[in-house]
Amino acid sequence: MKDGAFVQEVAERFGCDERRAEILIFAVLQELRDRLTPAEAADVAAQLPTSLKMLWMSFYCPGRGASSVTGCQLLEEVQRMVGLEDLRHAEDAVVCVFRLLQEALSSPTGLEGKARHVFSQLPSKLRELWLAAADEEFTQEVGRFNDNG
Repeated sequence: MKDGAFVQEVAERFGCDERRAEILIFAVLQELRDRLTPAEAADVAAQLPTSLKMLWMSFYCPGRGASSVTGCQLLEEVQRMVGLEDLRHAEDAVVCVFRLLQEALSSPTGLEGKARHVFSQLPSKLRELWLAAADEEFTQEVGRFNDNG
């Protein structure tokens, strides 16, 4: 996936402008990265296009351990960082970014290659969202949210 295509796809699927899509991507990637081991986070970064790699590695702290907060805490943080109305919109945002991240990792089901390694380190709530992201019918529903709604 090309650098700009990721932002455009998130904006289109989530129904927002590209600036908000960038904020959303940043929030989800930062929260996801911090829940992975440093080695796994570095492996994911190596497979991302340049602009996504920059977002992924922003505020990275070498030598840190994997965060052990819950999936609900991740959703609350994404909701706060992006200024979303409620946790349902945060779930939609996370699913949207997860889907495109899976595509960037060449994983149509979210369980191939590097995507499987990411999945294996997620808490149960985020595993559900990771698998939901691979469900094309579910991810098409995500586009119902927009900046006006």
